[in-house]
Amino acid sequence: MILPRTGIGLDVHAYASEDQPRPLWLGGLFWEGERGLAGHSDGDPVAHAAADALFSAAGIGDLGTHFGTDRPEFAGASGITLLKEAARIVRAAGFEIGNVAVQFVANRPKFGPRRLESQDVLSAAAEAAVSVTATTSDGLGFTGRGEGISAIATALVYPKQPDRIG
Repeated sequence: MILPRTGIGLDVHAYASEDQPRPLWLGGLFWEGERGLAGHSDGDPVAHAAADALFSAAGIGDLGTHFGTDRPEFAGASGITLLKEAARIVRAAGFEIGNVAVQFVANRPKFGPRRLESQDVLSAAAEAAVSVTATTSDGLGFTGRGEGISAIATALVYPKQPDRIG
């Protein structure tokens, strides 16, 4: 019997300081004219949460385990690169990916017009379906105050070989 496994990932990034601006990468896309996020890599919370959910579902650690700040080779890395590598690691651990769903919380940018583009880029990186939704927090918390962006993701994976029971 093949038993699917689910995982959850959460990622949060504050906006970069105005004296050290960075480009905004969100959902695998560059958002021209938008304030970027601080982080060890490109700061894309959507791609990072997706990767973390995959690791969680496979039970093989988390984003920090595989791409932590102690790994200088990932400084400035694209979230798409991290998601692609996470999917490779999960498959190498004996799993296939069913899908990943991500929701991010932010006041900006307006995501709807680029949703399909983002989903296509993320799905190509994961080689599996990735869906993305966006919401605001109605002015509450750090996202509502415009201090940063958070994202939460779920992933479904299943073993390449059926589990043996008994």
